[in-house]
Amino acid sequence: MRIINKRVLNEVVANATIWGADLAALFLPRHCAGCDTGLNRNEECLCLACLEDLPRTRYHEDPSNPVEQLFWGKVPIHAASAFLHFARSGVTQRMLHRLKYKKDHDVGSMLGGLMATELRDSPRFGSVDAFIPVPLHPKKERIRGFNQSKLLVEGMNKVWPKPMLNDQLLRVVQTTTQTRRGRLDRWTNVKEAFHIPDPVALQGLHVLLVDDVVTTGATIEGCVKALAVVPRIKVSLFTAACA
Repeated sequence: MRIINKRVLNEVVANATIWGADLAALFLPRHCAGCDTGLNRNEECLCLACLEDLPRTRYHEDPSNPVEQLFWGKVPIHAASAFLHFARSGVTQRMLHRLKYKKDHDVGSMLGGLMATELRDSPRFGSVDAFIPVPLHPKKERIRGFNQSKLLVEGMNKVWPKPMLNDQLLRVVQTTTQTRRGRLDRWTNVKEAFHIPDPVALQGLHVLLVDDVVTTGATIEGCVKALAVVPRIKVSLFTAACA
């Protein structure tokens, strides 16, 4: 029996992988979530140009940033930030639209990884013990098929491993969409919408709420008010974008 050199075998496997990827790209081309141009083999969801031009806020470096100011005098937030600026027809909107409405889970994983890379070495966020995705009502999640905040957390966890507490903050009231609502209407819409099933499990933790977009902050206020029943909890917030 002829013995195949290990180095040669590895080269054959590597070449087969490349050929397979090229063949898949020929028949199932991938497109950038930001500009819809074709992606190269080594590009993941975003082309290099869009990745370089992402409208990062850098808010995590500023304790007086606009996201944090949304909650001043309303609910106790240890630190709050958003990864990207949101602009109509911009790359952020196109990415989030592809995630939420075209159900492209790869975008959520990629975006979550970028978010974690941005935040994990921040002095104000570095003490986070666990991630909590902002929940959807179970009925809405069943209809949609997924919770985009959970996808972001899963992507973050690959880069910045932390416990993912998916069942410690529940949405018990099915609210109507927040889109086009004023601030007062948004707050009324989410009042008492959230519940903490086991406050003892969160006692003394620094938890990071994760969501896709923060606008007026009403949904997050509802979450933080619900979490206030937990002794010695510290709550921070990081969203993919702020509008």
